[in-house]
Amino acid sequence: MTTLTSSEKATRSLIRNKKTFNLGLMLGVTFLGVLVLIFMPIFGDGKNGLEFSDDLFNKLSKGSSYFIPKLEEKVKKVAGKSFSINIKMDKPEAAEKAVKILLASGAQVGVQDLQLKLSGDMGSLMGAVLKDSDTMYKDNGAEVKSRYGIEEKEVMALWWSVLTRMDKEFKKEKKIEESEVISEVVKKGVEPAYNFYGIPAQSVLDKAFTMTALLVFYVAYTMWWGYAIFYLFDGLGMSMKKSKVKKEV
Repeated sequence: MTTLTSSEKATRSLIRNKKTFNLGLMLGVTFLGVLVLIFMPIFGDGKNGLEFSDDLFNKLSKGSSYFIPKLEEKVKKVAGKSFSINIKMDKPEAAEKAVKILLASGAQVGVQDLQLKLSGDMGSLMGAVLKDSDTMYKDNGAEVKSRYGIEEKEVMALWWSVLTRMDKEFKKEKKIEESEVISEVVKKGVEPAYNFYGIPAQSVLDKAFTMTALLVFYVAYTMWWGYAIFYLFDGLGMSMKKSKVKKEV
């Protein structure tokens, strides 16, 4: 006759439904096993599962974020439209470099400390910004650097700083058309070019099977853990039931 220890007796007394408890235990153990595999560098180029999926979705995001041709059409609406506006930069170094890229892009710039007085053709300036954005989107940063003698990502950061300040001033002056064009160029041109620089673009159609498989796995894996918890608690006799409604006499 086998004698049970006190801890074994306590465990057995806790388990009310051995079948569902064992099922929950199996699901929990296999869930953790898959989790270990996900964090192992076995998914190509030494990436773990999270790095692989993050890299894939970044590539797909870039592939669906190319708006330059549409922006070029929108910029045509302000071609030949002159502007004059004052903006203030945060630091002397930023002001100096902003002047450099603005002058190289055909704008006229007056400088007083951190204050920049900008004027020129709105279409020409936005065209220069889109040219840099397009070049960066195509990962040819060396070309952007050669235009200004400034690191390519810093150029795009400067464009973002200058344009967001211009947008703010145009809004104050109720110049809606100029503000809308700048806002679109920043959100759909400058920001994608900066954020996705160095990431190869891929089409969703080319990776439709892989993307679908990852999404299905994510849903199934989430449910996997949920069922593990459910069966473990059911095995311990703990479950959620709708309370009975008491009828008044």
